[in-house]
Amino acid sequence: MHALRLHADRDLRLEEVPPPPPPGPGEAQIAMRAIALNHIDVWGWRGMAFAKRQLPIAVGAEAVGEVVALGEGVTGIAPGRRVVPYGGLTCGTCRACLAGRDNLCENIAGIRGFHVDGFAQGFVNMPARLLVPVPDGVTTEDAACAGITFSTVQHMLFDNARLEPGEVVLVHAAGSGIGTAAVRMAKAIGCTVIGTAGDDEKVAKARELGCDHVVNYTTDRFESLARRVTGKRGVDVVFEHVGASTWQGSMLSLRMGGRLVTCGSTSGVSAETNLMMLFQRQLRIMGSFGATLRNIAEGLDKMQAGVRPVLDAVLPLDRFQEGLARLESRRVFGKIVVTL
Repeated sequence: MHALRLHADRDLRLEEVPPPPPPGPGEAQIAMRAIALNHIDVWGWRGMAFAKRQLPIAVGAEAVGEVVALGEGVTGIAPGRRVVPYGGLTCGTCRACLAGRDNLCENIAGIRGFHVDGFAQGFVNMPARLLVPVPDGVTTEDAACAGITFSTVQHMLFDNARLEPGEVVLVHAAGSGIGTAAVRMAKAIGCTVIGTAGDDEKVAKARELGCDHVVNYTTDRFESLARRVTGKRGVDVVFEHVGASTWQGSMLSLRMGGRLVTCGSTSGVSAETNLMMLFQRQLRIMGSFGATLRNIAEGLDKMQAGVRPVLDAVLPLDRFQEGLARLESRRVFGKIVVTL
């Protein structure tokens, strides 16, 4: 079968490898259909793995596939069903896993495509418990964006920030994969959305996407817009994933008792925080990493209901590296999906 494997930093090769054996007890074999690109793919491509890994490694952390074979004891899913695999190899037995908090697994064996072989290959054997069925009516390309993108946003906005209908939310990098998903999910429940973008073209696209107000954060202060739009009150929720360059402005944008939820730090991992403002204004800061299996299912349900991901491009597997380069340079609006 074909597999796209990383041999060294920025050295991706599409090559023939042996297929996996028949699925073992509790496993399902998946024919992979599409991969959605994320910054974690860029980090791995650039050699930024945070744990030891053995190269070559098949890439791809977010995907969708079709069940082709079942191991002993697997029920509730049949061959031919499209599924979204969970990218983290969780243990399934620790307290967090048993409580449905998969992203807090105490014994995780790694993330596919980053620490261990990922989904950019013909077939993959997976524990059946880590597969989420794709509802009818959801396209394969859209479903490819459920395992990380939609689930991460679902976890951030609704599990952590507890976003409610009618609230005002500031979405940073509104043209990114998770930014576009956040805008659509927030608008779907009647929120007012203030978006930020890095150039005027993305500002225009973010407005077309549904943002009520958009600012080019490279030329204007988004915190001033946030205060002006809300009559100096401040926004209810800040959706953060940019990091150091937006952190202080994000804090200043919040209302009394406002909530900031963050899942990323692409502009730097350290930022100063005004502690007096934090406690006097009773702000809440929440870190959010990954998502749960339940969040993947919730994201797929939203896709079925019409809240679709924004697709920047759909590319064949041999153009995977081109997609990574575009993502690295931020020349994208929405998601890049690669089909197998």
